[in-house]
Amino acid sequence: MYQMEREKERMILVGVSLEGQAEAYASLRELEELAETAGAEVVSKILQNREGIHPATYVGKGKLEELRGILYHLDADGIICDDELTPAQMKNLEEELSCKIVDRTLLILDIFAARARTSEGKLQVEMAQLKYRQARLVGLRSSLSRLGGGIGTRGPGEKKLEMDRRLISSRIAALRRELEEVQQHRDVLRESRKRGNFRTAAIVGYTNAGKSTLLNVLTGSEVLEEDALFATLDPTTRLLELPRGGEILLTDTVGFIRKLPHHLIEAFKSTLEEAVLADVIVHVVDASNEQMEQQMYVVYETLRELGAEGKPVVTLFNKQDKLQEERVCKDLKADYSLRISAKTGQGLEKFRETLEEILLAAQIYIERVYSYTEAGKIALIRQKGQLISEEYLPEGIQVKAYVPREIYGNV
Repeated sequence: MYQMEREKERMILVGVSLEGQAEAYASLRELEELAETAGAEVVSKILQNREGIHPATYVGKGKLEELRGILYHLDADGIICDDELTPAQMKNLEEELSCKIVDRTLLILDIFAARARTSEGKLQVEMAQLKYRQARLVGLRSSLSRLGGGIGTRGPGEKKLEMDRRLISSRIAALRRELEEVQQHRDVLRESRKRGNFRTAAIVGYTNAGKSTLLNVLTGSEVLEEDALFATLDPTTRLLELPRGGEILLTDTVGFIRKLPHHLIEAFKSTLEEAVLADVIVHVVDASNEQMEQQMYVVYETLRELGAEGKPVVTLFNKQDKLQEERVCKDLKADYSLRISAKTGQGLEKFRETLEEILLAAQIYIERVYSYTEAGKIALIRQKGQLISEEYLPEGIQVKAYVPREIYGNV
């Protein structure tokens, strides 16, 4: 019998509530956004309250029976589980339900594969996908080939999906070597910034918080802006001029999300290092999202895992233009908090001033007269510090400036 090819896979979302239904429902709603971003049609959502995730089948036997019936009645193609499944869970679910099985990690990896634009981004995604699949060859092979394509099959391609563990290990080793070369190039760029005394700020935040819009508005760049999860994967660095003549490099980083797969954190280590090595962390928060506090917690936990703590943090409560009524916006972990709208420009001038204040606090103010034979020192101040004014007097050149602590003894 001829069956028309569907444009979208019909999927059922399945979650397990362990700590409270509010958090579980929020996670399931986010999973729905992820599924739609990946091109699926969500036909039903199921949440089971349990003391713990079932070690063999993720959900209990009763819920499995219920799922089997729903899959049949809704003519669904498969299920998406709201956690990372073990190889055994994936294999058992596939055998029990005879349908496509996708977990949260595979779904996010699939989106990353579709969104990666640069060669580095594609290498990082392939590395994460292969590491994930390495432990799941048997279960994935049958599950993903069942419907011939769709979610979970983007990226390396079907031919690579069928590689055995030995070939996958070989490919991972080759990817690691390529990524090490990319890392060396990134290190050279960072070293040149350091020599030029460029201060850096990493823009971090939950996915779809408005990081790329902020970078575009502040610097006039053209990073892709889209109201979608993980619209931007590849880091973009742009120079921002500050009100009193200072400069700082702003880097837009990949968005964070709850239950961010550890495969991705490891694979995107070189990209996420922008946050670790930055002088300032700019934390962009979607103030219009009802899960704002939970999203802030996820961002700080991810930063902690990366080792990006102990830096000045500026939290920007973005999307103020979307708020229907006043909302309490507090971040006790931040050194500075501002209400902004990257869309309307609200609060952005104050943000620039705040960045300059942070940079100047790390420098030493000097006011002195240099003899005309010491012009080289003034040149060093221009190159490394921030020259506020210079006045030519009979006895020499009067200079007012801010200089970094590391060159203070040389000027």
